[in-house]
Amino acid sequence: MATDFHNPISQAIAPESTPEAVSRYRSGQESGGREYASTVTTFYDLITDFYEFGWGRSFHFAPMKQGASLEEALAAHQHYLGEAMGLEPGINVLDIGCGVGGPQRSIAQKFGASVVGLNINAYQLQKCEEYNRRAGLDHVCSVVQGDFQEMPLVDGSFDAAYHVEAMVHSPDKTAAFAEVFRILQPGGVFAGYDWCMTPLYNGDDPEHRHLKESIERTNAVSELVSFSDVSDSLEAAGFEILDVQDRASDTNFEIPWYRPLEGSSLSPKRFPRTPLGRRLTSVVLRVLERFGAVPKGSTEVQGILNIAADSLVVA
Repeated sequence: MATDFHNPISQAIAPESTPEAVSRYRSGQESGGREYASTVTTFYDLITDFYEFGWGRSFHFAPMKQGASLEEALAAHQHYLGEAMGLEPGINVLDIGCGVGGPQRSIAQKFGASVVGLNINAYQLQKCEEYNRRAGLDHVCSVVQGDFQEMPLVDGSFDAAYHVEAMVHSPDKTAAFAEVFRILQPGGVFAGYDWCMTPLYNGDDPEHRHLKESIERTNAVSELVSFSDVSDSLEAAGFEILDVQDRASDTNFEIPWYRPLEGSSLSPKRFPRTPLGRRLTSVVLRVLERFGAVPKGSTEVQGILNIAADSLVVA
């Protein structure tokens, strides 16, 4: 049974196994992508409940318009993809790396399309199925467990596919995109949001390299690549590129995507994602861990997420 999102302690791992899972994740990140499947699975076992506690059920970022809530910005970001793909009722869509299904439900509800969520992590899929059922969307939202590098799906079985910051975990984007190309019908459309290094990145700058490596280590990322690298991989997989945008620098948005991670807020709902809220959560966890009220390793998991958030803001 999936737990409610307000509990930040992982329910995917037995309490006594948390330290070993943290160690396994750190070891996997040092493997250079060779163990990406187990590393990504372990990462989301550790952090899914933390993410829901501090962010919600859509595990991604979004630029914001003044006055919009984070939830509204995330939904608009998702709907932008649906509009770009021309989704409508009767279209069969694959959500690649669906997480706990925030974008899946939002897109299915907005456009009436049937959306299948593919995910490597069984715990997230369990939660996703339950949330779909609670939302009354299980007739149009379904899930399948699998690795997007080798999808357990039939050739040409989807009209469209998308991902929302999921392919950042791929150790071989060309291979992953080739799998997407395979499962699409001829003329099918693929859209997505990827984390990319901008032209401002200077590999000779030690600070730039440190930030890049810090983001990779704390987000289960094999390697952050450039816009052109992603485009080259798409074309190598067989896709024709119709549009490429840097949504992070879109001047239509007054508030950057990282602002919720750096701002202050007195709102109980928003406070946990702010720097002060994250520090306070770490202190509380440290005390609870000392008295055995939460599993050993919980503070370390929170520490990984704190470094990830701080590095993303600085970058």
